[in-house]
Amino acid sequence: MLDIMITASQLRAARALLKLDQRQLAALAGLSVPTIQRMETSDDVIRGQVDSLMKVVGALDAAGIELIYDDADSLRGGRGVRLKRSAASPASPTQGK
Repeated sequence: MLDIMITASQLRAARALLKLDQRQLAALAGLSVPTIQRMETSDDVIRGQVDSLMKVVGALDAAGIELIYDDADSLRGGRGVRLKRSAASPASPTQGK
C-alpha cells in the first residue's frame, strides 16, 4: 500500500488544526478548490490521482501536520492527525517539573 493514504476525515481534521479553508489548502497544494472538495467528500480513504494526493499530503506535512495511520503507535489505535512538535516547543507540558 502507498504511504500517502489519507481519509477524508483526516483531511478535514488537518485543515481544521491548521485553521485553513479549502481555498487556502488548494493554494498550498497547487490544486483546484473542486479537487479539495472532492477529496473531502470521499468515503473513507481518498481515491484519486496519486500526484494530487502527494501534493496534499506534502502540503500538510510542510504546514506541520503528521498523519497517523491505522498501524501507527498510539494509545487507542486508529487513524488521525496531529500537529508536529516544533523544534522550539517543549517535549511535554510537565517536562522539567
